Amino acid sequence: MNIRILLSALAMAGTAAAQPALTIATGGAFTAMDPHFHDLSPNTALTSHVFESLVMTDTNGRPIPGLALSWQPVGSTTWEIKLRPGVTFHDGTPFTADDVVFTMGRAPNVTGSPASFGQYIRPVTRIEVVDTHTLRFHSERPVPLMPMMMTTYAIISRKNGEGMETRDYNSGRAAVGTGPYRFASYTPGDRASFAANATHWAGAPAFSRVTLRMIPNDTARVAALRAGDVDAIDNVPTRDVAQLRAVPGITVQSRVGQRLIYLYPDVGRQISPHVTDLAGRPIPNPLRDVRVRRALSMAINREGIARQLMEGLSVPAGQLMPEGALGFDPEIRPERYDAVAAKRLMTEAGYADGFALTLHGPNDRYVNDEGIAQALAQMWARIGVRVNVATMPSSMFFARTPRDENSMALTGWSSSTGEADTSLINMVATPMPERGWGTVVRASHYSNPETDDLLLRALSTLEPEARGALYRQIIRLGVQRDLAVIPIHHQVNIWATRANVRYAPQIWERTRAMEFTPVQ
Repeated sequence: MNIRILLSALAMAGTAAAQPALTIATGGAFTAMDPHFHDLSPNTALTSHVFESLVMTDTNGRPIPGLALSWQPVGSTTWEIKLRPGVTFHDGTPFTADDVVFTMGRAPNVTGSPASFGQYIRPVTRIEVVDTHTLRFHSERPVPLMPMMMTTYAIISRKNGEGMETRDYNSGRAAVGTGPYRFASYTPGDRASFAANATHWAGAPAFSRVTLRMIPNDTARVAALRAGDVDAIDNVPTRDVAQLRAVPGITVQSRVGQRLIYLYPDVGRQISPHVTDLAGRPIPNPLRDVRVRRALSMAINREGIARQLMEGLSVPAGQLMPEGALGFDPEIRPERYDAVAAKRLMTEAGYADGFALTLHGPNDRYVNDEGIAQALAQMWARIGVRVNVATMPSSMFFARTPRDENSMALTGWSSSTGEADTSLINMVATPMPERGWGTVVRASHYSNPETDDLLLRALSTLEPEARGALYRQIIRLGVQRDLAVIPIHHQVNIWATRANVRYAPQIWERTRAMEFTPVQ
């Protein structure tokens, strides 16, 4: 070996050895190392250590260069993307336009995916490779959100990805990306470990080794932080925030995020699988009646949930987007709690004696998710709806929901673009796989040609204010009027760290080593 290369390698190894390791305990259950298997925040956070997107975002969610150095519209239906030169995958293979082409062919078509990335890719009808580092994305209609769509899907290499399945990424065989960390190990349901990529195009990362531990139990996650077993945790339970703030050497940080916690009722099927009369006999689905959905919404004491259950760390919601996001409507207020009026609506709809339903949801994915489900059951009992709460680990919840077995479910969604587009596509739009619309994970069976037409117009509208006006119109129809989904609140994201690391909170919920820095 050339002596200069040897000395350089030794110096790099010494630097890496001097860097600290980082252990993060996450409350969100990640389900695969395959970056295209499941459009789920914990998965995106996990896999982004190894794989990178064309466009990245800053702490406020604004697009910044990633594997793409620049992007610009060329006419109304074409975007030209210039790729970053000199980037290599972890095995030394150069990154080129062909890898982007391969990625965009695979990502929407992963076998068994509970929630596909198709909505971000299918608007591109043709990919033109200009040269090894230049592409043009062509579409039938203008796609003003193309830069934000490019933040959502990770780029994989054709060499390491061709013929590979999700299990090959989980084993590490195909887990070869361009990211700041290299795959070390992955144990489903437990943890993943990564080693620093000293040759990363942005320079060596801050930590020599990173471990993400999945600790969905809130008490256990907080205990691990207090004991020093981990350096940081996310999804800090609201009940523990005040106590942790009083512990020397622990810092708590919070930021209102994009995450909406909401309910999706089965508004479409004549017979719904978990709705019966009070004697347990199947009945025609009462959730099809908007008066029943309105009664259920009016019976939710959102302020009480925010004050007592969330310790003030949530923002009651009557719409999909938080204040400041494109699509937020200042004229839409959260549904006012009124159990008496809700009971009148139930009587008017023909359900004076009530009915029974099962409320499904995760018990380890969102802040206080099981507690919220139990609170809803108590609130709905006051208007005659007897609720069986069936919560489960999120890995089970997301795995079973593609079978479309829910009548009412509690879940969450965070827009990947910072606008209302993906929320509307997933919650309000008629499922149309050819467009990448809809998802079986949140199937409410709602379908409205009027809102679909408005959404098509919005997704092709270049001017942000005009696009926002269309978003607001859809939300007034599909959410405020029809209650295709029932918003509860926007979640405040909370992290806690020990004194040896510093964290820069983002608007997104994702928790990644790249946002941490060691404190010397």
